[in-house]
Amino acid sequence: MTTYPLTTGITLLIVLLMFGVAANVGYARERYGVKAPAMTGNEYFERAYRIQSNTMEWAMIFLPTLWIFACYVGDLHALIAGLVGLAGRILYAVSYQRDPKTRSTGFMLGMLPFGVMGLWGGFVVLRSIIGF
Repeated sequence: MTTYPLTTGITLLIVLLMFGVAANVGYARERYGVKAPAMTGNEYFERAYRIQSNTMEWAMIFLPTLWIFACYVGDLHALIAGLVGLAGRILYAVSYQRDPKTRSTGFMLGMLPFGVMGLWGGFVVLRSIIGF
């Protein structure tokens, strides 16, 4: 049985990030008096909500790509890509909450490993299917 302890660890950290941004929405809802089911009403709450939405959207494409990359390229390579992606998403969240205009660097840092894993992993998977 093949195991991927490093990829499993970074996956758990990404899940922790998803939990953290979800908890931040609850905190912002309480702090700024935005009663459920309202999704608008305070700029800082709306930022927290957008951070959570963007993080969930990112995770939906990042995590499968991370695991394909781990299986076909390697556990250590997936860890490195995962750490860069996670750092980018944390920078994105912090920057967006402070000032949405400053979120670009974190966004790009979070998406860069996705692109690398997608291209590299896609090539390796295709090569294994075609057999060259």
